[in-house]
Amino acid sequence: MDINKLKLTPDSSIKEALKIVGQERVRLGIIVDKKDKFLGVISDSNIRKALISGKTLKDSIKDIYTKNPITIKENTSKEQLLKLSSKTDIYDFPVLDEKGQILSIKSISSLLKANPNSIIIMAGGLGSRLKELTKDTPKPMLKVGKKPILESIVQRLKNQNFENFIFCVNYKKQIIEDYFQKGQKFGVKISYIKERKKLGTAGALSLIKQEFKESFIVMNADILTELDFNALLKAHKKSKALMSVCVREFEQQIPYGVITQKQGFIENIEEKPTQKFLVSAGIYVLENEILNLIAKNEYLDMPELIKLVLQKGKVNTYIINDYWIDIGRPDEFLKANEDFK
Repeated sequence: MDINKLKLTPDSSIKEALKIVGQERVRLGIIVDKKDKFLGVISDSNIRKALISGKTLKDSIKDIYTKNPITIKENTSKEQLLKLSSKTDIYDFPVLDEKGQILSIKSISSLLKANPNSIIIMAGGLGSRLKELTKDTPKPMLKVGKKPILESIVQRLKNQNFENFIFCVNYKKQIIEDYFQKGQKFGVKISYIKERKKLGTAGALSLIKQEFKESFIVMNADILTELDFNALLKAHKKSKALMSVCVREFEQQIPYGVITQKQGFIENIEEKPTQKFLVSAGIYVLENEILNLIAKNEYLDMPELIKLVLQKGKVNTYIINDYWIDIGRPDEFLKANEDFK
């Protein structure tokens, strides 16, 4: 990368900055003064905010670029950089020498070997259980902490080397598309499957046109988890199953004394016993041939798809012991925001 091709001055126009920031592998413009002293950076986010506020492409960038951004040294280790990226949600860092001169841009993507497995995120639901919260905002765009839950999902997967995403969208889909676009801002590639009608939690998969050479992951857009997705894929491959379903243990306490009896006589009474179940965690690994089982453009929920797969082969279970929360219910949404303060 020729760093000089990324340089701008405070007097450069927004249009000039856009030409640099729009490049697929860069995403940052470098701001220097007339003596080539490093002043800051400009990103797609800076430009979008400026245009929304009323500035034009002819205006200069002097008031909109980021001054004193986070920078790194030439000898910053890979481990330090990954930790810094995880903490700040930044993926491109200016590299400065001891005199504060810009040397290069170090991108997280250059350190990681991209995972070939695609991630399909089911983001088309109405979020009706959240009532007023989703009246004007699609559920995946509700903020948990300081960012939309869907952004947190993408960033966590990006940190595990996944870069190919497909969003299945329906309800208020334009909000999602406008925010994520093709994924450049987040260092990933995003394409969209647009439902014209409700297709259930699995039916949208019938609209996929590409053929997957590798196992692919399907997950709901309302889940936050610290699951190691690479470990999940490894376990799926080892199982030689057509499909893997992530499950978690769910406990339910019966609020009464439970009686067992025989021929009208009590044999035992257990006070408020707790029952344990394995429940679906909304994350799945599928093989490409499963797509042939799904009728095109017809409603299908994931439990029904699992039943179809069981007629053809094995379905593996993968128990999640990591942090996991579904923000689809008001109480869980509030809890997630407490967890991510």
